[in-house]
Amino acid sequence: MAITNLLASSNPVKLDAFSYFSSLSGKQNHYLTCRLTQTTRRLQSSCCKHETSLKGVTSLEIHEADTRRNSDGVGILRFLKTKSYLVTGATGFLAKALIEKLLRASPEIGKIFLLMRSKDQESANKRLYDEIISSDLFKFLKQTHGSSYEAFMKSKLIPVIGDIGEDNLGIESEIAEMISEEIDVIINCCGRTTFDDRYDSALSVNALGPGRLLSFGKECKKLKLFLHFSTAYVTGKKEGIVLETPLCIGENITSDLNIDSELKLASEAVRKFHGSEETKKLKELGFERAQHYGWENTYTFTNAMGESIIHIKRGDLPVVIIRPSIIESSYKEPFPGWIQGIRMVDPIIVAYGKGQISGFCADSKSLLDITPVDMVANAAIAVMAKHGCGNGIQELKVYNVTSSSHSNPLRFGELMDLSYQHLRNSPLEETVIDLAPMKFFSSLECFNSSVSNNIKKQEGESHISILSKKGKRRLDYLVSLARTYKPYMFFQARFDDTNTTSLIKEMSMEERKMFEFDARGIDWEHYIVNVHLPGLKRQFFQGRST
Repeated sequence: MAITNLLASSNPVKLDAFSYFSSLSGKQNHYLTCRLTQTTRRLQSSCCKHETSLKGVTSLEIHEADTRRNSDGVGILRFLKTKSYLVTGATGFLAKALIEKLLRASPEIGKIFLLMRSKDQESANKRLYDEIISSDLFKFLKQTHGSSYEAFMKSKLIPVIGDIGEDNLGIESEIAEMISEEIDVIINCCGRTTFDDRYDSALSVNALGPGRLLSFGKECKKLKLFLHFSTAYVTGKKEGIVLETPLCIGENITSDLNIDSELKLASEAVRKFHGSEETKKLKELGFERAQHYGWENTYTFTNAMGESIIHIKRGDLPVVIIRPSIIESSYKEPFPGWIQGIRMVDPIIVAYGKGQISGFCADSKSLLDITPVDMVANAAIAVMAKHGCGNGIQELKVYNVTSSSHSNPLRFGELMDLSYQHLRNSPLEETVIDLAPMKFFSSLECFNSSVSNNIKKQEGESHISILSKKGKRRLDYLVSLARTYKPYMFFQARFDDTNTTSLIKEMSMEERKMFEFDARGIDWEHYIVNVHLPGLKRQFFQGRST
């Protein structure tokens, strides 16, 4: 297969796959010359199954821990230098933030191979340019490297055609073999994040995908770490403390769950249904199976299966799982408020700001565990440095990268109150909207009635019982949104972050500043009003202009 050498100038040079990847390992090639605190309390839970405790952390204790720690800390920059990576989900929100930080923190990094779904290499190269190199996220790297920016990026970022949903990752065998000689760390950011996804699709990517990637990792000659991103909500637990413990069928997942049987159910549904009915039935099947086993939706359920497969198949491969909570816009890096798409809780804020809803089906006191994307990326880099040193890991380590474990968690009511204050003075719409503080409904029925009355009022037909087609579509969307988000709008569990907090203590002061991910330092009012909402509005207006 002919591929385009991304290190050439604007006139691409065609190389065959073998000569391209051969140039990565020893044989000189002129196209590849570049080398390859606001609070003092935290929740502390042991990783034992039953032992949890609430412990205060004083400034003196933190200082003593600092003085005991090696001044070199974890050795993050030393680890990053010359290391090469394989990243899946490379054009996604989290992966892009992670790639940007790796390149900015360590220009001497090796290569980052990006697994991309593309019909051919030319399309993959175009995706790299359009979705990464041209992204506003990388503007500081562009300022740093000036006229050599594109050459720098193309020397570091290598698009690889593949698909985590296919056997052997869909990579041609000779290319896979060449990559396996190069990479030190595999980072799995790939996942289908739609809560009510088709069951067959979610199973293929979220459940089986990590296993396929793990099998590839076992063929890599010098792999030091397999890093998998999951979700903090993967356990399905809604109350109490969610521990940093691996998921395993027969232990903390019921032994009744048989993944092969679930695959068979999904395959039978694909054969049985066709057209639009197929998608509808497969979405329903995913939701039903998740509910049956105690999960809220297809997304978290299939992620739990994926974690359990990693636990079973990893062998002696060093593996770490990072479980972030709700990932939202950047807190500081590379600049405050960077976000990609209208995501997670943002559809609620947008609907509220546009006057489509006056309230939501939620408990105002429910914990809304948000973690800025730059903190998740920084935590991942620190984890890689700690566990990728080549000493191996006897146990599968889990890190909850969350914010609700501390004494200043954000609650949903606070988020919407801050949104009200901001949007009242800086609205989303040019038309005047009489924005009022958000109401909170305890049931979907009450929410449905409120939205229906609101739509009738906007249509000027409040006395008519039947909505217009457009009004009915809007009602269906908003009620579906409320139904999907309901488990998280009444969420009362907190996430243990003992491993994450311990990692922060091991870091030097310089590393803490450069790779910040201590959620205790988040000023929620500042973040929501001055960072996240302005970033969300930029994304909203950008979407309307395209």
